[in-house]
Amino acid sequence: MKVSPSILAANIIDLKTALNQMDPSVVDLLHLDVMDGHFVPQLSFGEAIAASIADTCSIPLDVHLMVDQPEQEVPKYFALRPHNITFHIEATHNPIRLAQSIRAEGIRAGVSLNPGTPIAHLEPVLDAIDMVLVMSVEPGFYGQSFIESTYHRLDQLRDFIAERDIQIEVDGGITDANIAGLVERGLDICVAGSFCFKTGDVNGQVRRLKSAAGSRV
Repeated sequence: MKVSPSILAANIIDLKTALNQMDPSVVDLLHLDVMDGHFVPQLSFGEAIAASIADTCSIPLDVHLMVDQPEQEVPKYFALRPHNITFHIEATHNPIRLAQSIRAEGIRAGVSLNPGTPIAHLEPVLDAIDMVLVMSVEPGFYGQSFIESTYHRLDQLRDFIAERDIQIEVDGGITDANIAGLVERGLDICVAGSFCFKTGDVNGQVRRLKSAAGSRV
């Protein structure tokens, strides 16, 4: 199980300090929530800030595009060579083609679902993707409480994935109190913002999550 702290919860004014404090042997991925103010109400940052983060930090980027018309935004992140680029199934009419374009760059293609989107909507794209990001809060704001129905949604997702080599990522409200139940249901990558940054010791908080999940740091 890998942990991907979401930098939206960091001190954006002093982001470089936060990035430099992260130990690559502890922090597996770095979650970048790119928000356009349309698909979600908040506006965060784009490819320029993402490029600066990539130049500052050696931890692989976990790019999550919460944007309308992801076809226009996805190619802007190819040059960063991230671990993955994830777009929302709700934001495009061409998810298979978009996923194929990501894979063609040698980058993992991920698809995300909002809490109200049925897991079954993924079925047509499962053979074209490498990751599924299940939102366990409504996207756009960090610090929300975990939605308990996520457990059932993960059970459904595992049935749909079957034997395919697809990683499961969950984002929203994850703490050391609920992560074990998610791992039991197939969680591969945990996105945590508030929990990771609330004490000022990101590495220590990531270790706490991994310990609670039964993973080795």
